[in-house]
Amino acid sequence: MTRQQDVIELTKELIKCPSITPHDAGCQDIISKRLTNIGFECEKMRFEDVDNLWARYGTQSPLLVFAGHTDVVPTGPEADWQSNPFHPEERNGHLYGRGASDMKSAIAAMVIAAEYFIKENKNFPGSIAFLLTSDEEGPSINGTKKVIEVLKERGEKIDYCIIGEPSSDKQIADQIRIGRRGSLHGKLMIHGKQGHVAHPHLAINPIHTSALALHELAETTWDNGNDHFPPTTFQISNIHSGTGAANVIPGHLESLINFRFGTASSIDQLQERTQALLNRHELTSDIEWTIGAQPFLTTQGKLITATQQAIKEITQQTVKLSTGGGTSDGRFIAPTGAEVVELGVSHATAHHVNESVRIEDLHTLTKIYQFILEILYK
Repeated sequence: MTRQQDVIELTKELIKCPSITPHDAGCQDIISKRLTNIGFECEKMRFEDVDNLWARYGTQSPLLVFAGHTDVVPTGPEADWQSNPFHPEERNGHLYGRGASDMKSAIAAMVIAAEYFIKENKNFPGSIAFLLTSDEEGPSINGTKKVIEVLKERGEKIDYCIIGEPSSDKQIADQIRIGRRGSLHGKLMIHGKQGHVAHPHLAINPIHTSALALHELAETTWDNGNDHFPPTTFQISNIHSGTGAANVIPGHLESLINFRFGTASSIDQLQERTQALLNRHELTSDIEWTIGAQPFLTTQGKLITATQQAIKEITQQTVKLSTGGGTSDGRFIAPTGAEVVELGVSHATAHHVNESVRIEDLHTLTKIYQFILEILYK
């Protein structure tokens, strides 16, 4: 088969595995078998209900890691799909199926790129590894985070990391991510006093007392961003209050809030400003904070330069460097000192019904991955 046929068939094989998070459903066995055939040493790392794969070729530095996840989000009602989400189908130049975009196509492209590169460069000066998990779309506790802890203990240092998240926008490789914003969650509880709606003077309605404060939180400019990150955003994702009865003033209001932030504001600053605003409105409240992710950023280095060169050579495009989107497992890898780049297919249908990938993009992405290897290890 040709390289293009190889990547299409492997993508289909992976899509057929119903790997709804945290289940791998056989994806890593398929990949492990292929990598073992070309000389990789493959190691399974299972933590609780999560499957992880660490596969390495070579012992020299520098070490480039292809990272990604084999788990996918639930399909939603299958009746809404034009074809079975776990039976890949080609239509109109696209390949359809759950995980086609996020991110089984990129994993397939990484594997095929490694196969062709090693076939042509058996004694290159460095190492290649794969770090795959089935815990990215879920809580992300027993996946990449745990594998990185093991690698640290063993002294295995990652120099470069390419994550196959769907980073492209309108065309393949028109955008790569060189960092991601942090995520800060808060469970905000506003306390009032329950009572009868006919006697409001004997009660304190937390819906009424918190309205102006919640509005101000939503309208506040938290920072102006910087050269690498957009301004911090604030969202209220849930509000709950009341007993369900029409004649009872509630005693509490619970709200779930979230900050997405770069490096222009720290977690401490966001927490302190939030509390000061609530105090200014004289609310009786408490907040339970959870850090979803710290922001990370890779500045211009060998990996970004190689990625830019490869994309220019293969697509004739000048790639945009972005830190947009949600969070990714790069937040666990970047703190080790590795250069991290996210490069994958278009994000347009990720998590959607009828998720798909443009078939021609699979071939292009494979060539870009292989060319990056050739630049770094020439």
